[in-house]
Amino acid sequence: MKIVKIEVDNFRLLKDFSIELQKDLSLVIGKNNTGKTSLLSVLDKFINEKSKFSYDDINIDLKNELEGLIKGDRIPDEFDAKGIKLRLFVEYNEHDDLSNVSRVLMDLDPDNNMIVLGFEYTLSYTDFLNLKAEYNSFNANELAKVNLKKKKQPTSLSDFLNSELDNYFKIHKKSFECDKTGRITDDKKFIDLKSETISIKDIISFKYISAKRDVTNKEKESTLSKQTSTLYKKKEDNSEKNQATDDFKDQLSETDNILSGIYKNLFKDVIKKVQSFGGIKLNETDIAIISTLGHRNLLEGNTTVVYAHDSQKLPEHYNGLGYMNLISMIFEIEILVQEFKRDNNSKPADINLLIIEEPEAHTHPQMQYVFIKNIKKLLGEGIKRDDGEKRRLQYIITTHSSHIVADSDFDDIKFLKAETKNDVKAKNLSDLKDEYEVSTNQYQFLKQYLTISRAEVFFADKAILIEGDTERILLPTFMRKIDIEEHYRLSLEEKEDDFPPLLSQNISLIEVGAYSHIFEKFIEFLGIKSLILTDIDSKGEIGNNKLEACPVDQGTATSNTALLHYLPDTLWEDLKILNIAQRTKDIGNAKVCISYQQREREYHARSFEDAFIHINLAFVKEKKDDFQGLKNRNHFDNGESNAYILAKNCIGKKTHFALDILYHSNDDFSNWNIPSYIKEGLLWLKKD
Repeated sequence: MKIVKIEVDNFRLLKDFSIELQKDLSLVIGKNNTGKTSLLSVLDKFINEKSKFSYDDINIDLKNELEGLIKGDRIPDEFDAKGIKLRLFVEYNEHDDLSNVSRVLMDLDPDNNMIVLGFEYTLSYTDFLNLKAEYNSFNANELAKVNLKKKKQPTSLSDFLNSELDNYFKIHKKSFECDKTGRITDDKKFIDLKSETISIKDIISFKYISAKRDVTNKEKESTLSKQTSTLYKKKEDNSEKNQATDDFKDQLSETDNILSGIYKNLFKDVIKKVQSFGGIKLNETDIAIISTLGHRNLLEGNTTVVYAHDSQKLPEHYNGLGYMNLISMIFEIEILVQEFKRDNNSKPADINLLIIEEPEAHTHPQMQYVFIKNIKKLLGEGIKRDDGEKRRLQYIITTHSSHIVADSDFDDIKFLKAETKNDVKAKNLSDLKDEYEVSTNQYQFLKQYLTISRAEVFFADKAILIEGDTERILLPTFMRKIDIEEHYRLSLEEKEDDFPPLLSQNISLIEVGAYSHIFEKFIEFLGIKSLILTDIDSKGEIGNNKLEACPVDQGTATSNTALLHYLPDTLWEDLKILNIAQRTKDIGNAKVCISYQQREREYHARSFEDAFIHINLAFVKEKKDDFQGLKNRNHFDNGESNAYILAKNCIGKKTHFALDILYHSNDDFSNWNIPSYIKEGLLWLKKD
């Protein structure tokens, strides 16, 4: 039995939210404030019922709607209950024990193996009418207090609802009728679990490890040592009593006998004093102080986790927070697995769901790789007891770690994206497969590239797609130079910058070579603003009766795959003069700008090196003898000034040339200029 889908309505950012779960691990990724913690919270509030809902838990759009209805003069027509809703879509098979879920089954068709469990915290139409009337009366009283100067201002509607919410919003638990696909056929047809006294705890058990973990390496703290006693108690409560447990109890019994003999001598003086006060009557009563080492309590406060360094055993707080966090997480997972197993007198729940929030906290990249590689093995057996009871364990890991993503299975990844300010959507990365033609290997290329090389783009606000090493080496410096120049320009004009500096923005560099066209659907999937930096790559007939690379002014077409893909059907002469607005296009919710060499200082370059040499000829000539990436340096001395020829004949290794530029820069990078097509593109990207 497993959860195949979770739907949430109107809980914080999860306005109309749906996420599909894998049978084992679902890796949920996304930037901050995309609802990862909200998903955990809504499950905890409905299933575990350890904390109440607050007015702030309601999605902002629904809050605005409710406040408009409550404050409005007109009483609206009857409506369906409004509020927070959670629905769990459960799939079972013929091997599952259906004894717990038999009472929530609404379709006895043997081909229908779906159950939909619904949890609601809603305001009915009747309760709305009561709320509206009582608030109007309350507000009138508040205004009277203001008029009498008993209060400076009336209590707001939001404050009123914060304190009175549970008087109007009610929790409901339901089982809905659904078809074979899990689609709810009629949400008016359901079983009310409360009125039918059906307990949910045997159907589903939900636990989590919060990102706010109680892990510290302060000297007086002993997080790991405390967890050992907790883990023992959980094992003792269920069927995991093994030989080690029995040996532990036997040893405690022997120790009790030895300590009781010692206590007899140790406390004999105080016992005599008790006798002298008449507290003990001869031949009638006697007292003795004996050892009673309770096996359940002994570990608490009497075990210390240490780690070995050379031949020394050092206390746990000497360890780094990264190791402490990792070890503590494994301990906590073991504790929760024992809780899922339950004790000897009760079976595990049919569905067991565990969420681990941000396991990467305090850990370095290698440790994050190790964690994600081993977590499936650690939890792979599910909930397995010695008495033969076994259940599947589904687990969700939320993360901001590109290292964890890079070493995960592509099909496990769920990407959370804020579509609007108040609405988050979840997407399966595996859905991208349907966007690519089956006959090509583009999807396989993208899948391998992202999980091996550039997974950080999932957490970026913006992206720059570049061709190779030259741009990768130079772009951070180009952004730094633009930040310096823009700060200076605005200070002279006594203006504030409307946008953060480029280096302060969350921008990911993706090295794509000649394959930027493959990333179009991925950019659309992410929905992020993206800049594609490429070359115009002119080609023409220059005497060999075939098209080959040539200066732009002699060219008749481009050989660049990015330009051919993103600017199709654009004539060559038009391609050379398109402005930035004409080179910007919308791809779904994403905005993409294609930036390549433009005419600058009466010359149109073909490549980056060509463009850089043209506008920085004096800089390159001055440093030419020290540039490691140059050859044929004499070309700069014989009067040659054509940048295309100099780039073609004098650039030895492009990466060395890029490093030369950095090495010979002054402190503020003012001794050279950025080619206009790159600067223009970066300034476009800087804006929101």
